[in-house]
Amino acid sequence: MATTLITGTGSGIGRALAKACLQRGDTVFGVGRREKSPIDHSDFHYLSLDLRRLERIEKVLGTFLEAVSTLDLVVLNAGILGEIKEMTETSLYEIEEVMQVNVWANKIILDTLAGSQKTVRQIVGISSGAAVNGSKGWGPYSLSKASLNMLLKLYSRELPETHVTALAPGVVDTPMVRHITEEVDAERFPSAARLKKGPIQRPEEAAKRLLDAFEKVKNVESGSFLDVRSME
Repeated sequence: MATTLITGTGSGIGRALAKACLQRGDTVFGVGRREKSPIDHSDFHYLSLDLRRLERIEKVLGTFLEAVSTLDLVVLNAGILGEIKEMTETSLYEIEEVMQVNVWANKIILDTLAGSQKTVRQIVGISSGAAVNGSKGWGPYSLSKASLNMLLKLYSRELPETHVTALAPGVVDTPMVRHITEEVDAERFPSAARLKKGPIQRPEEAAKRLLDAFEKVKNVESGSFLDVRSME
């Protein structure tokens, strides 16, 4: 039976992944912004933590995982989109707000795990094609995911006993994607039009594909960035 830590379990991919892991018999430690646990299961342990509160992460997460000696899988899934608009209209404050959750919070989590003396077998950061596509309007998100990819590559060099990967899951029906397809001006931002044309996966479908991918990526060099769609 595996022990798994997943961030961003309140909805979307994170919650679907947590449920899929529970179904296969894992003990799951989930982190999310919601006050109440999103899953009612005896093997699901929930921590309500806003990752924008960077100063709280190390202490609160350390206490949450205090009794855990081994983590078989850590999924750094939590992330925010930021507003879709042109870079010339985007302030440094708006970029930093996205970077706090998508990059700096993950650095603190990685440092907390590295300093805990726990055995951590695999870490997967949920990345995005936005890290390399450079689509108009996606500035802060693209910058954050490109930074996340490099952050994970750097940590892979310092954590030789842990397999580390950045993995893009494809397009998934999440609140983030629905915001883009329903509210963003597709004429001004062509990427929104492309998303509308699909295909868009259900979270449960994406979770199944990701669990399969988590096993496959163990055969590639630690620190790699891959897209689930290229692995099938």
